[in-house]
This record gives sequence, C-alpha cells and structure tokens, in this order.
Amino acid sequence: MDDYSKKDRDDFNETDEERELFEHHRFVVDKGQGSVRIDKYLVNSIGASVSRNRIQEAAAGGYILVNTKPVKSNYKVKPQDIISVVLAYPPSEFTIIPQDIPIDVVYEDEDILLVNKQSGLVVHPGFGNFEGTLLNAIAWYLKDVPGFDPNDSRLGLVHRIDKDTSGLLLVAKTADAKTHLGKQFFDKTTQRRYYALVWGSLKQDEGTITGAMARDPRDRMLFSVFPEGENPLAKHAVTHYKVIERFAYVTLVECRLETGRTHQIRVHMKHIGHTLFNDERYGGNDVLKGTTSAKYKQFIKNCFELCPRQALHAKTLGFVHPRTGEEMHFDSELPEDMQRLIEKWRGYVPNS
Repeated sequence: MDDYSKKDRDDFNETDEERELFEHHRFVVDKGQGSVRIDKYLVNSIGASVSRNRIQEAAAGGYILVNTKPVKSNYKVKPQDIISVVLAYPPSEFTIIPQDIPIDVVYEDEDILLVNKQSGLVVHPGFGNFEGTLLNAIAWYLKDVPGFDPNDSRLGLVHRIDKDTSGLLLVAKTADAKTHLGKQFFDKTTQRRYYALVWGSLKQDEGTITGAMARDPRDRMLFSVFPEGENPLAKHAVTHYKVIERFAYVTLVECRLETGRTHQIRVHMKHIGHTLFNDERYGGNDVLKGTTSAKYKQFIKNCFELCPRQALHAKTLGFVHPRTGEEMHFDSELPEDMQRLIEKWRGYVPNS
C-alpha cells in the first residue's frame, strides 16, 4: 500500500476469479469511532506512506473490504467494522532475512518469546530500513524452530514500540499464540508500564491523562490530542502516570497504558506540558525548563549526549499465557543510558 505501480492499476481491472488477493492491512474500528469516510480513516490509520488518492483508487478496484465485502471510498465506517486492505501481490515487497543481531531474550517457551529491545533498533523492516531490524534478529534467533516463518503475518510481533524507545516486546511463535495475545492487547487486558523522564515538575504525584489522538494535519509524522468531537479520526486514549522521583527541572514518572496508541505517552505528556526529555520529534531536545545560564545549558547538552534519544523505557509487561492461562508478569531494568542520565540529574540537584 506504500506505492502503486502501473501493474497494480492494471490489476484493478481483473475479475475476482483472475486475481489472488493478499491482505496488506487490517483494522478493527474502535467502539467509540465517529462517522467518517473510509478513505479518510485509512489515510489516518496507515500513515504518511499512502495518499488519499491511492486509497480511493484501491477502493474503486474492490481492494478495500469491510467485513469481507468491497466498499467504495465514501463508505462511512462503523464501530467494530473489520477493514481489510488487499492487493494482488504479497504484503511485503521485501523478505525478512535472518541476520545475526544480538538480542536480549528475557523469556522463551514453545509459544512465546519476550525480548528487551535496545534503543536505536528499528522494530520492523520498511522503506529505508530493509535490514538490521528486530524482526531480522528474531528471524535469526528462531531460524531453527520448526514452523516459524518470519514472513508469515500470523506469527511474530504482537505489539511494537518506537525505534528509540527501549524495553519489553512480545513475540508469538505460533499462530494460535498470536491470535490469543492479540486479542488481549485489543481488549486492553494486558498490563504495561513505562518509565519516562519528562521536562518540568508535575503538580500532582499521580493522575490520568485522557485525550483522543490522531495524526497532526500539519505534520503527519506527528500525533496530537484533539478536543472531544473535533476530529472524527481521533481515537480514545488514556494514560495513567505516577511520580517516581523529582529533580530540579525534570521528573521521573511511571506511565501505565490503558490504551495503546502510537506515540501515546510522548503525545499525552506533551499535551499536559511535560514533554519527554530529549524527544526530538516532539520538541523535548530543547531546554524547556531551568535557567538561562551557560553552565546549565552545558549541563543539559551533556545530558542529551548521555541519553541521545527520548528517555522512555517499556519497563513491565503482564499478560495471560496463550496456552496455559497462567498470569505472567515481567520487569526489566532501565538501560544504561537512562540510568546514567538519572544519576547525572541526582548529582545536579544538590549542587544547583
């Protein structure tokens, strides 16, 4: 769906009997979704790699399905609709090849694999990142496991985190495991906690941020919070936070996700005036709190160099095992860059 060639457009003219269709994207519409055209919904959901014109062209060719039936681009989505984007070629224009990339395996059995991803590692191959990703590493790690095909969409990652976010990620080694775990994430029954260092001092020791999120119309690489009812594409999102430790001009917080939207913690914390420390995409790589002295600016520069990415770590993950039904809970240590960053702030406070 990232781009259509002339062949793709010619395929639109084939009959159903002549073409084999492959699912490229699948979305289950939220229960609280407002009425919106499906072409607008898909542009927002798929992201910056596809235009509305491409979506409309696909719909005209019968490549947009709702509850298994083709719809036109003016179809209004309804809560719980199952939307599939299908095309006449397999979903991946690249093959996930095994690459010997070190990964930190936290837990493994015949059904699941839990890894602690390092920051800077892209999770999934895509344009500009065909190799060197977490999925390439997992393909290598599981290359001798019978039945595991890294290019089979029924297997693999159950959820994702951003390239520069570190922490726990769950991988399904079987189709049944992915179905069972995927339902837990969809039903919001998993437990996920993140540690984040944010700019400023929060007034309350704990609280809840509720704000519907959608792509920023001015920059589709960003997400924003929209007032209730303003943007029909905005999805309900809830983040609970608790202060762990306070420093002079930054705060270490624990964030618990009730929903799991793209960039949710980064966007919600910025929304309440506490952008993540060194989050370049959302403006956290500027000096947002503190003094104007040259000494302080140098201190912040040194902090940015210690932790050259947004200070966010997926620390805990809880779920029900897909085979045994056992409640499982895992915790991970903060990575070295965040530990050094926090220690530097601890040292700064007594001297400031």
